[in-house]
Amino acid sequence: MNPHSSKSPFSTSELLPQEEMLEIQRSKGELFIGLPKETSYQEKRVCLTPDAVNALSQNGHRVLIESGAGLQANFSDKDYSEAGGEVTKDTSKVFSCPVILKVAPPSEEELTLIKPQAILISALQLKTRKKSYFETLSKKRITALAFEFIKDEFGAYPAVRALSEIAGTSSILIAAELLSNMSGGNGLMFGNISGVPPVEVVILGAGTVGEFATRSALGLGAGVKVFDSSLTKLRCLQSNIGRTLFTSTLQPKILLKALKRADVIVGGAKGKNRAPVIVSEEMVKKMKKGSVIIDVSIDMGGCIESSVITTHDSPTFIKHDVIHYCVPNIPSRYSRTASLSLSNIFTPYLLHIGEEGGLEPALRIDSGLRNGLYFYHGILTNKSVAEWFDLNHRDPNLLIF
Repeated sequence: MNPHSSKSPFSTSELLPQEEMLEIQRSKGELFIGLPKETSYQEKRVCLTPDAVNALSQNGHRVLIESGAGLQANFSDKDYSEAGGEVTKDTSKVFSCPVILKVAPPSEEELTLIKPQAILISALQLKTRKKSYFETLSKKRITALAFEFIKDEFGAYPAVRALSEIAGTSSILIAAELLSNMSGGNGLMFGNISGVPPVEVVILGAGTVGEFATRSALGLGAGVKVFDSSLTKLRCLQSNIGRTLFTSTLQPKILLKALKRADVIVGGAKGKNRAPVIVSEEMVKKMKKGSVIIDVSIDMGGCIESSVITTHDSPTFIKHDVIHYCVPNIPSRYSRTASLSLSNIFTPYLLHIGEEGGLEPALRIDSGLRNGLYFYHGILTNKSVAEWFDLNHRDPNLLIF
């Protein structure tokens, strides 16, 4: 079979035996990191806090920050310069750094500013990308890592988990706000007040969002019911919470009974490509007037049929007498906490890359970091991206070793 046919990930030379190579001693690398200001709609987070910049500069790395990059998260330019960072108003200068660190993926305009052979570390947000984005990365021979694909030593996704923790906790805080009279709710308060029946919360999905929503709701004294299609996930959630609570697999009769009594629904169910629709519009019609739906999985299509994407400026709408909150970027509502959380993840990785003498040696020894790689010197290395956009890809293990 011709190795070049049918999008084979192997070239002829890769199929031949190779000579053994000894690794020479690594010398510590010095990184020059550019931290641009986020331009994506309602993106208020920043990848590095001033404390993180200080830790990097103390280890011999340079960080160039675009003026105002941390303002939305309440970090001033003065905070960054005092921490050892360099602040500039020149956007093109920041994008000309060898390493670019962003929360949202760069726009088409920002891609033109990135220098060839640069390293890009950001989210990928695959569903919002166009084929031209990957073609530009290829032309510029860019090495790109998506932080939502990076795995830790336990095989978990630290960035996804951190942001899901924030989304889960905040879903209950938002629901508590929306139930009050001030927000047009039916005047119910979270909190187990003596002699008053507690607020009933139904949580769809027993993942990280579900777990942290459950923790917050229980902490505020609500009655909680958790539904998921996976018995293992329900068991893990109960074990992590450390107490028994109402859990059920997705049985329509039991779910409908719970929805009729619910004051709050938190939709945190995720799917591989699209979130599964668990609650139909007919089920929503049977809910109590003035109850609240927080659809956290709206960024993947939503798990409640009546959900429609909203923004932080106009976050809610009322349908079938039920208040819907469907903002896809909930962690941006708590930009400082989210920035601190992301910074905690990025800083050790950047220090690790520096200690190993650069990104390539770090990728060679760290399979979790390698999992985040989707472009290597302009060559697509991620299978799911390749399948989604019908592009050729290569196995990163064959390119790096």
